[in-house]
Parts: sequence; C-alpha cells; structure tokens
Amino acid sequence: MVGWHGGVIHDEGKETARAEPWLGVVEKGTEFFATAQIAACARRTGCVRRTSKLTGKVFLALVTGGTWSLAKTSLAQLAATGAQLPTPGDCSPDALPQRMTPRAVAFLREVLRRAFANLHTDHKGCDDGLLAAFTAVHSADSTGLALPAPLTDGFPGKGGGARVAGAKIQLVWEYLRHSFAHLALGPGTTPANTYIDTVVRVAQRGAWLLFDLGSFTRKALAQSAEAEAYFLTRHHQQAALFETVAGRVRPVELAAGFRPEPQRLRESPLSLGARERVAVRLIAARGPDAVVNARRRKARKAARKRGYPPSQAPLTRLAGTLFIPNVPRTVWPPATLGKADSLRWQVELVFKSWNSDLPLAPFPTKPQTPTLCSLYGRLVLIVLPSALCPALRTVLWNRQPRELRFLNLLRYLQALADRWLQTLFASTATLRPFLAQICVSAQRVIAKASRRRRTSAQRLRESLETQTDVIKLTIKLAA
Repeated sequence: MVGWHGGVIHDEGKETARAEPWLGVVEKGTEFFATAQIAACARRTGCVRRTSKLTGKVFLALVTGGTWSLAKTSLAQLAATGAQLPTPGDCSPDALPQRMTPRAVAFLREVLRRAFANLHTDHKGCDDGLLAAFTAVHSADSTGLALPAPLTDGFPGKGGGARVAGAKIQLVWEYLRHSFAHLALGPGTTPANTYIDTVVRVAQRGAWLLFDLGSFTRKALAQSAEAEAYFLTRHHQQAALFETVAGRVRPVELAAGFRPEPQRLRESPLSLGARERVAVRLIAARGPDAVVNARRRKARKAARKRGYPPSQAPLTRLAGTLFIPNVPRTVWPPATLGKADSLRWQVELVFKSWNSDLPLAPFPTKPQTPTLCSLYGRLVLIVLPSALCPALRTVLWNRQPRELRFLNLLRYLQALADRWLQTLFASTATLRPFLAQICVSAQRVIAKASRRRRTSAQRLRESLETQTDVIKLTIKLAA
C-alpha cells in the first residue's frame, strides 16, 4: 500500500497570508509547478534520462490536466492534446505508451508525495466554535475501482463476481481544515478494519475520530483512548459491553436499551471489550415507530427467504441505534450525538465529487504501467484542487458566512482545464497571477446553495443551542 500523510506547512509571509488566506496556497502552487523542480524529480526517478521533447513537465501535464476534460481519455486523444501544448511533446499514439514505464510510475508517485506534503495549509475557517473542543475531526472511509486483469498481482480484486483486479483509495478527511490527513492506494482486498490502524496513528491528542461499522475494531478504539483522542462510532453487535455493579463487572444485555418506553434516549457509562475495558458512554436512541416497524418487516421477509424465523434479539436491536462515544457528556449531550455522527458522511461527499468530476477510470488499455500512470495522474489531480479548499473555505465563511461545496470547486476548475494546461508552461510571473485570479473568481461559485434542508453543521449547531437552553432553564428553576 502506498500512502501519503498530510503535514502542516506554515507560511513565511504570515502578515500577507492573514490578509488573504489563499495567497500562501498561490505561492506554494507556483513553486510546485516550477519547471526546475519537476525536471529534477523526473531525472531523479529516471523518468527522463536524456534531452527530449517529452519532458517531465509535459508528461505530468498530460496525465493530470490533459485527462480532466473527458471522463475517459484514450492515448490517441492524449497525444493530440500534447501536440497543442505551448511546449509540444513528441508523443505519438504509438510512442506515448512506450514512455509510460515503471520509472514514469515512480515519477508520478514522487510528484504525488510532494504535492501532498507541500501544498497543505493550516486554515480552520468554518465556525470554529462549533467544534472548539477538538484539535481535529477525522473521518475515514474508502472507495474502490476496477482495474484491468494484468494488474491482478499488485492489485487483486475481491473475487467472486467482481473484477479480478481492483484498487482501494483509503482517505482520512479532516473536517476542520477541509483537507486530507492521509491518502493511500492499495489492493481492492484491503479490509477497512486493517486500514483503521493507520487512522489511529494519524490522530493526536484532542482529535475526534469518526468510524463506521466496517472500520470497527476494539483495538483501534483502545488505542484512540490511550492517545487521549476521542471517537464516535455505532456499536458492533459482536463487541461486548460491561457494567460495574456493586464492585463486580458483568456483561450488559443490550436489548434492554430498546424496551418500549416513553424515553427515546438512554445513556449508560460502560466499558468496551473484555480485555481492553475502554470507558465509553452507551447511547441508545429509539427510532420512530413507523421506521422500526418497517425495519422489522424487512428482516422477517429476509428470514423467511432463508427458511427460518428471526430470533427476538436482532428484531429488538432494529428498534434504534446504539452509539458508543468516549466524548464527555459536557461536549456532546445524548440528544446531539445523532447529529454529530452525520459529520461522518462528509468523506462520502468527497468520494461523490471524485466520481462526478474526477473519474478514476484508467486509460482503456491493458498494459500495466499505462494504467498505473493514469491512476497516479488522477490522484495528483485529486490532491491539487483539495489544496485550495482550506483557504477558500476560510474566505467564504468569513465574508458571507457560507459553507464551501467541494463539487462546485471541482467543476469550476475543470471548466478551466485547457487554460491550466497552457499556463503551466508560462513563466512564474504569469503563473502566479493566474492562480491568484482563480482563487478570487472561484469564491463566486463554490458556496453551498441556499436550501430548506439544513447542512450537517447547521443541524449540529441547532442541537447544541437547544441543549444549552435546556441546561440554563434547569439551573434557573433549581435556583
């Protein structure tokens, strides 16, 4: 598995960056695209070993911006694009695949590593007070893609009816900064609960981790607690919970959390795991009766197809949702946890943006190295727009305030794909104002649309405000 960890790079011109947060990104981007930097990387990896019209910069431009205009780009189309560049490369449809060697793959990997390490900024600009209790908010998930059969050895698929070759892109999305904390490319057979160990290593003291059930492991939760990080996940039915009564530890009967009661929320301090004994809060949230009945009808129907009736325990668990956070009650009251859990879907929105406007489908070729060049080129193209997100999100929130929609930013940048290609080969004096103009004009189109349905952050904020009002009223009545 190949992975890249994000790092916080502080700008030297702090006073200027405070005036316009995106100025630091413009300087980093200008330096990143410098011809000398890319040429040195191409020589170091052996991608370019002699003087050629197809330089490292031309090759990088073709496999990134050259493929952006079309969801599926053939090598013939790519060669035609290369002939139109200000510095045209000698890349005929027959010659171009021959340049896509293992050295070219190594070059693109190195470029991706540099982009991930050097283009990050430290901007937390969207309602800092909402999540002020945490130093970072990490949401982890993965997305898969099918690959041609020749890549089976390095990227085995899941087997069965699936493709024989496949890959997974594992991502840790950092919500506060709207950026990547970690990105990894691995085989399609990599289980989520294996990758979650990497997520825990990314987390620092005071960070908040959001896990889904596919990533649930008691070990990861124990390591998070040991690192003084927080977590929120739904309870896995095979993970034992224990309570202490009269000095004795005993297992908890979870079905008791969903007995018919007027009270929709129940909270209990428990410990997770017979060996780990991680201190957690069990929050049992009953669902609406109509929803619960629909779930049970579906479960009974599925059981009849399998030829045996469902047991009572699974039907009882369908009455609602069990959350097990270690976040203190003073930070997340029970009624707020469902709203806080919805922030986990932010990483899914990132994947949706990729699939809509940064499709990961490789070149329609069977050889291994052209496919890998296509895949790594797409990953570089994914990292570059994400570098603009934190700064633009800060500007947008401070001026309106509105939340940034990543898909809008991608579509805006994609509309400028041809201009990107042309300007990358211009001088630094031309590239820098071009990048600056992009940051200025993008602010008009990147905001989330006004709508009646509230965003996850808005629902969480409203829930916290309601809880605060209730606490204040209780204190006033008790006085």
